[in-house]
Amino acid sequence: MKDKKRAMGRGLGAILSAESKATVNSATDEGADKFVGNIVEVALEDIYPNPTQPRTYFDEKALEELAQSIKNLGIIQPITLRKDGEKFEIISGERRYRASKIAGLATVPAYIRLVNDQELLEMALVENIQREDLDAIEIALTYHRLLEEIGLTQENLSQRIGKDRSTITNSIRLLRLNPDIQNAIRSGEISAGHGRAIISLESEEDQQVLFDLIIKEKLNVRQAEQAAAALKNPKSQAAKKVNAELSNNYKRAQKTIADILDVKVEIKASGNGKKGKIVLDFKNEEELEYILSHIK
Repeated sequence: MKDKKRAMGRGLGAILSAESKATVNSATDEGADKFVGNIVEVALEDIYPNPTQPRTYFDEKALEELAQSIKNLGIIQPITLRKDGEKFEIISGERRYRASKIAGLATVPAYIRLVNDQELLEMALVENIQREDLDAIEIALTYHRLLEEIGLTQENLSQRIGKDRSTITNSIRLLRLNPDIQNAIRSGEISAGHGRAIISLESEEDQQVLFDLIIKEKLNVRQAEQAAAALKNPKSQAAKKVNAELSNNYKRAQKTIADILDVKVEIKASGNGKKGKIVLDFKNEEELEYILSHIK
């Protein structure tokens, strides 16, 4: 995964010019279309926190971990700023802003809000959703912005874009996945369907196990869903079905043992493939003795 780092905003937006910083403040100003609905890079030195931000405590350890993630993967979700003359006030994303400073970044990708741009922004975001080249994470981020920044309800959004509420909900849930998994969806290494199977698991540890299994075994979405069910309930029928779908390595080992011993052999692997058992069939004591003679 380390060779597939893709963070939203990286390389997508230009650094704000001195002219745009000074003259574009309202949605009616010339050049405002470069801001509304787009991602631009903003210098950290030009950003300041919202003084009325209700959150005043930021866990230092969590910030350090986020800073390390940003160093490795970049910023997955751009922050949102309100233009204030030549400066920018944080609307959302103060943790990402603080962690970016710790990570030593000079600029961050951001969405810029301008005075009286509400209607224009909503139009831009709704239009953006209709694009065919958007990946599932970009779509989820756009839904999230329409709900959080524009203030639409899921029912309103469903009517505006002609999508079921369940589709919108399932899309936004992908944003709860860790950055590695989000990047895998964005790069096409796994699908949104895989992502939904992964997010159905509650613990991040199980999510990582399933993600690694999908990559290693090249599971399709249906197989990923079965593996997720197996991780939730190891004794279920789903777990037994996943066990039956062996990797090529296990299949080769199964055939090799069967050829050597001349008996039916079954290898059963756990959902994560890290443990399992070998079952040898024998019809009578003579066959058992024959098997034992080969493994002593």
